[in-house]
Amino acid sequence: MNLLPRSQETLCFQNTAGKLFHSQAGFVRLAWSPERLTLDTIKAYYDQVLALLLTSGSRKILSDHGQRAPLSGPAQQWLTETWIPRAMTQARTRHCAIVEGADPLHRLSTQSVVSAAPVNFVFQRFSTVEAAEAWLIGVQL
Repeated sequence: MNLLPRSQETLCFQNTAGKLFHSQAGFVRLAWSPERLTLDTIKAYYDQVLALLLTSGSRKILSDHGQRAPLSGPAQQWLTETWIPRAMTQARTRHCAIVEGADPLHRLSTQSVVSAAPVNFVFQRFSTVEAAEAWLIGVQL
């Protein structure tokens, strides 16, 4: 399978939460920073993710957690109860590839989100960006 080089990505947004890219392969990539984040910062970042999904017509997400700090309980709740349902309704997003973070507590926080998310939202977890990209490219919408 041919994976696109990172040069075929466009940086679309950046804040303290991380960078947001659009890939010509048809997905949005979130590259998270390692900093502890406020709920407002996380919400602003995800608002930009939704805006990019809508303007680009992309319906798939690659969330590269890397060294991301675990999400707080309120952030997890907002993500599963508010943002994911909005993304599903407004952008018809249903697939998210997660590149696992290094911190075991982060992985627990990710599992909490995956477990509490709407059942029609499909998550796959990977240890490398390349494996996550390959899965997303293979997903038929």
